Amino acid sequence: MSEPEVLPRLLIATMNRGKLREIRALLAGVPIELVDLHDLGDDEEFAEVGQTFEMNAVAKAIHYHGRHGIPTMADDSGLSVDALEGEPGIHSRRFLGEDVPYARKMAEILRRLEGKQGDARAARFTCAVCLAADDRIIATIVKHVFGVIADEPRGDGGFGYDPFFLSTELGQTFGEAPQEEKDRVSHRGQALRSLVNLIETHDPIRALLGVPPLRRH
Repeated sequence: MSEPEVLPRLLIATMNRGKLREIRALLAGVPIELVDLHDLGDDEEFAEVGQTFEMNAVAKAIHYHGRHGIPTMADDSGLSVDALEGEPGIHSRRFLGEDVPYARKMAEILRRLEGKQGDARAARFTCAVCLAADDRIIATIVKHVFGVIADEPRGDGGFGYDPFFLSTELGQTFGEAPQEEKDRVSHRGQALRSLVNLIETHDPIRALLGVPPLRRH
């Protein structure tokens, strides 16, 4: 009886279970075992003190790669509203406080947008992804998706600010959109597809992750 194949591991450095569901689905085709901080019993809260999404993603990837010694992918993402000078931005999760429900966060954003319509409610989601292996940064990717803030929540899918973000491309909120449609256009979907493409096409990256090299014809 043959031994089961042992896949190389990639740590997904987030405690956010909504993000984990999306990341696991988007990376499902990569020949690698995805583990997360819950799997490793790591409940340390990482302090995000960078001034950009990319800085936070890089800092998290370096930190958890050094902490656990396996290739690590980290992301930082959030909602930026033009009329609010980019808020909540990199503070999206901590907007109004660490444990404040997203319904309250959005109620405050809606209050600040009162009386504004159309393009005056323009917003974007940003996702920065960083891959660390061999004690260094291997890749960073930043992607955006654009839309407007809806007048009220629509749909019960997704998580966080999704029911309020009306995607320009989809014509519906991320809370209304089927998961596959959201992943097709979303900031996180774009960033992770770019990461998968790097893994699928670059032997040096595959080697650092412990993935077999590409077959050459």
